[in-house]
Amino acid sequence: MNKQHSFAGTGTMLRFMLRRDRIQLPIWIIAIIISVVGTLASYENLYQTEASRQETAALMASPASIAMTGPELYLENYTFGAMMGHQMLGFVGIVVGLMSVLLIVRHTRKEEETGRTELVRASVTGRHANTTASLILATAVNIVLAVVLAVAMGSLGIESVTWQGSFLYGAALASVGLSFSGVAIFVVQFMEHGRAATGLSLGLLVVAYCLRAAGDIGDEFISWLSPIGWAQQTSVYVDNHWSPLLLSLGFTIVLVAIAYPLSTKRDVGAGMIPPRRGKASASKALTKPIGLAYRLQRTNLIVWGFAMFFFGAMYGSFLGEAEKMMESMGNTIGEMLPGMDGGVLADSFAAMFIAISAIVSTIPSLQSILRLRSEEKEGRVEGMLSGALSRPRLLGSFVIAAILNSLFLLFMAGLGMGVAGSQSMNDSSYLGDLIVAGLSFAPALWVVIGVGVALIGFFPKGTSFSWAVVVFAFLIIYLGGALQLPEWLMNISPYQHIPRFPLEDFDWVPLLSLTGVATVLIVIGWFGFRRRDIEM
Repeated sequence: MNKQHSFAGTGTMLRFMLRRDRIQLPIWIIAIIISVVGTLASYENLYQTEASRQETAALMASPASIAMTGPELYLENYTFGAMMGHQMLGFVGIVVGLMSVLLIVRHTRKEEETGRTELVRASVTGRHANTTASLILATAVNIVLAVVLAVAMGSLGIESVTWQGSFLYGAALASVGLSFSGVAIFVVQFMEHGRAATGLSLGLLVVAYCLRAAGDIGDEFISWLSPIGWAQQTSVYVDNHWSPLLLSLGFTIVLVAIAYPLSTKRDVGAGMIPPRRGKASASKALTKPIGLAYRLQRTNLIVWGFAMFFFGAMYGSFLGEAEKMMESMGNTIGEMLPGMDGGVLADSFAAMFIAISAIVSTIPSLQSILRLRSEEKEGRVEGMLSGALSRPRLLGSFVIAAILNSLFLLFMAGLGMGVAGSQSMNDSSYLGDLIVAGLSFAPALWVVIGVGVALIGFFPKGTSFSWAVVVFAFLIIYLGGALQLPEWLMNISPYQHIPRFPLEDFDWVPLLSLTGVATVLIVIGWFGFRRRDIEM
């Protein structure tokens, strides 16, 4: 096939992708724009004086805050624009990177996995048509997001939020999206399954965030190894440097240039990494539904377990900085936070970090239960149910696996934070406290799992909406206080009801209440799954 024929049908594939994502993509774009513009508008009401903004900058100068938000270069003159670049750019960059990864994997590897790509290729469609259409779509979505967001931010007329800075802000976010589009298109050449490609790509997104955090509190060079770091090094609304975005462009071009030749060296539906040959006979555990559910998720669980341990350890290592922060800021912080000493501030940081770790742990936990829906769409559930296996046993095995996975991941996050935190605080009691703090979030994760089960039972085609609970919870934890959202809205998030141990006293009542809510949702889903037809 000549070069021209390799791209034949690209336009048709692009129109088909747009048709499929006509609802999903506008939701992504609108949600991101509302979050950013809403945050910017709230800053004007929250920080009405120069003094209040500079006091906030002083609080944000701690290593823990810098690791969570962005580099110190924004703190010297903490204008509204600098606050957006410092506090929001990295966080929104993660969301844009997530959107781009899911978009690329959905239209490339998952299409090959289901066999649709091979069917399409049987027509007048070139080998590179699907890949090229996916890249064009991801690029277009990121550009539209950048332009609309820039116009929305610039139109507010807020002091220091200039038009030049607004367009740079949008371009910086688009650069993160394009970088991880390139990462995803590269990764899918190696993985045979969509879940593996998604998991590895999102793992690299987490690595990019951690590199940015490590570089911002330590060796600045490390930040320059991360696409998220490149976006924040633009010093948007402060110095407005466009040059770091060239690194993102070059990074994306290199990955795409490598991915195209690799795609010609593998079969359609296969990956560059061949699957490991299985055993000649199945183990006894695989003859049970719970054994099968675990085996399908084993690798993902192990990878996420180590990731959560190191994620927790990274944040735990910052707890010891709380006392140093109190000493270095002297009377200033004492006036702003009366009655708070270094130990209480460390507990506050620990409670915040463990809450964020719990929400991150929800991602693989929810994937565990939604794996049943993936098996159903791929036609394997119908075959399993054709034998002696009942629907309640099948659903129950995935529910049990998801619940056990959530406990394991929360334990690993708490263990990592406890080990590092006890060392940094020179207090061994932190190890047990932070493990308990991590496990205390289990009922909140079970509520999210319950939402997934309920959707599988009654609205299987809408199971992706369960991710909205995770996104909403993260926004509440991360921005709820800053935006001064009403209490009733914040209480919709199940994570909001978990006592912030060790900062607050441990309380069993909300944990039991959330467990009851999760049980009701699971029973509802179980009832619906028993009665509905199996759908492809």
